[in-house]
Parts: sequence; C-alpha cells; structure tokens
Amino acid sequence: MVSTGTREIPHSLDLVIDFVNTADLEEHTDALATAGGLGSWLVDRGLLREQELPVGERDRTAAVRLREALRSIMLANNGGELDAGAEAQVDLAARRGELGVALGADGCAHLQARAGGVAGALAALVVPVAEGGPDGSWRRVKACRADDCLWAFYDRSRNHSGVWCNMAVCGNREKVRAYRNRSQPHTHD
Repeated sequence: MVSTGTREIPHSLDLVIDFVNTADLEEHTDALATAGGLGSWLVDRGLLREQELPVGERDRTAAVRLREALRSIMLANNGGELDAGAEAQVDLAARRGELGVALGADGCAHLQARAGGVAGALAALVVPVAEGGPDGSWRRVKACRADDCLWAFYDRSRNHSGVWCNMAVCGNREKVRAYRNRSQPHTHD
C-alpha cells in the first residue's frame, strides 16, 4: 500500500510497521490468515528459521493478538483510545519469548528473545517498540485514523502531527466526508 518513505526508520520499527500491515483492511487481505502464512512471513523477515516450520494455529492466534494490540497502541499514538488489554498482549508476547537483556560483543546491553520458535520471533517484534520508547521514535509509529484503513506508518512530520497514512488518499477522503456532513441540510424536530 503506502511506502514508509525513503529515510531509515530507527530501531527497526519498520519491521513492526510491516507486521501490523499484514492485515490490509482496504484490500481485504491478511498475510496471517493461515498458520502457513505466518510461518512464511516470519521466515522471510529472518525472525524464524525454516527448520522451525511448520507453525501451528495457536502460534497464529498469538501473532494476530499481538498484531492487533500493536495496532491499538499505534492508534493511541495517533490520538485514539487504547484498547483494554493491548499492553498486556505485548507484555505476554515479551514474556513468552523470554525477552531479556544480553550483553553484546560490543559490551552494550541489548534486548533479546531467548526463546526459540514463534514465541521468540514475536518477542523479537517487541524489541523495536522498547528501544524506540526512550528517544520518542515509537510515539511516531501510528495507525491511520481512517476507520476503513488503519494502515501503520511512521510519522515524519516535524511536530509529530501526522494522522493519515497518506494525506492524498485517506486525508482527502476524510476531508470530503467532513465537507459532505457540513453541507447536508440539518433538520430540527
């Protein structure tokens, strides 16, 4: 659908954006509609090894719950209301994947999933969220405010005020809706 832009998105947050965008509401497609789809998506992004396939329906359900929790948080980053339980779903994915601190060869501490399989892969998707918190880059990851879109994007605006994934599409559509609502005659009882 919409490109995340040409400048690099920090902390691999583009991976989290791609994960949330596995469900395209406008196109009515879902890359995670099957366990095989989830497995392919994780392998294609280097989050799971082919030897760890196949993944099961429980894994797929956990992935979809994490995806929708992240979408809810992205909507909250865009002024929307946070779904109850969204943060708990992200925490659950981190715990199941045994997300912890590991010292790297560079002597720096890094977040890392210690579990293998899908649990570790899903926890690895939480790492960019945690890393992007302190510098504010996670707050720039938003879901489009258009109810029929909800596409995840990285807000590159100076003042963090972007609300649409694409102003020319979703923003314009919303402006037309608002105009039509204002233009319709109001009846009073």
